[in-house]
Amino acid sequence: MSIRRKKILVADDDEDILDVIRIILEGAGYNVTTISRGEEVFEIKEDFPDLFLLDISMAGIDGRDICRYLKNQSSTKHIPVILFSANKEIEKIALEARADDFICKPFDLDVLLQKALKYS
Repeated sequence: MSIRRKKILVADDDEDILDVIRIILEGAGYNVTTISRGEEVFEIKEDFPDLFLLDISMAGIDGRDICRYLKNQSSTKHIPVILFSANKEIEKIALEARADDFICKPFDLDVLLQKALKYS
């Protein structure tokens, strides 16, 4: 019997950041899906991740809007959402969007791993 690896979905429109986060989280044993357009989150209808990690500043739909949407859906409201940003107001923004937590950019990789472990 195999143990299911926890799934994390990471959304950011910066491909370099997505690559770094994917490498770090996969190295820690997570199954990672990355998306560069926030709208792609709305296409997920089943097989949801165990954690959403969303940049607040993306072209089109940003992490705040995605978080609010996820927290208002019965199928996803229980899934933790962590917002990340270089915005100095990230704590306030995360609270207003009903995120479970936040990470400041540039982020410490240990903090990223600790929060992923805490919420997944």
